[in-house]
Amino acid sequence: MKEFNAKVVKNQVVQWIRDWFEVNGKGCNAVIGISGGKDSSIVAGLCVEALGKDRVIGVTMPNGVQKDISDSMKLINHLGIKYCCVNIGETYNALMKEVKEQLKTIDKEVGNQTVINMPPRLRMTALYAVSQSVNGRVANTCNLSEDWVGYSTRYGDAAGDFSPLGGLTVQEVKAVGKELGLPIDLIEKTPSDGLCGKSDEDNLGFTYATLDKYIRTGVCEDEAIKAKIDDKHVKNLFKLEPIPHFSL
Repeated sequence: MKEFNAKVVKNQVVQWIRDWFEVNGKGCNAVIGISGGKDSSIVAGLCVEALGKDRVIGVTMPNGVQKDISDSMKLINHLGIKYCCVNIGETYNALMKEVKEQLKTIDKEVGNQTVINMPPRLRMTALYAVSQSVNGRVANTCNLSEDWVGYSTRYGDAAGDFSPLGGLTVQEVKAVGKELGLPIDLIEKTPSDGLCGKSDEDNLGFTYATLDKYIRTGVCEDEAIKAKIDDKHVKNLFKLEPIPHFSL
């Protein structure tokens, strides 16, 4: 396997962002949802280097109270970017209330996946509302490892106009973050969905290190984990493909 050179790749991604904006949004701003985690932090850092901090706008989107909002602000202050806060709490509560009431009319209840996926979809709505008001383009902050096993919400955090990290595994993303000189605690922060109290790796049932190795080398010593990864990959490929349509 070719050795990963974080400095070279960082520079390549920065140039890719510049080139993409030249074609798809010359003079536009990059709009990024800042969660306080590594992916949004690193995407923001890459966009600042590519476009300059005056063309990068961060958006924090707590669902009521965000316990780790200080991490979001740490990144925003570190980069010196403009930001706004769009709290989705009241919207989430109102929409969930209406959905629950209407499901009762057909003898159904709100499912757990609805509870998990509604916040990221509302956040993407908020990001596009901001973006279209500031001459922006929305950054997707998913990485290759998450995309590989479908660990994202379709039309939520899986949406966006451009994806700087979509071709990089978690370990590679972290290396790029260190090359950018971002706060190490944000780069190494344990990722979680912020809902169930479990980490992403707890929910997946395997570590990102194991997944990344399998993606890049095809090697996974644990056959049960290999089967689990393969199953998730096949079942979630539809998230990365265009909407199927009938053709005459």
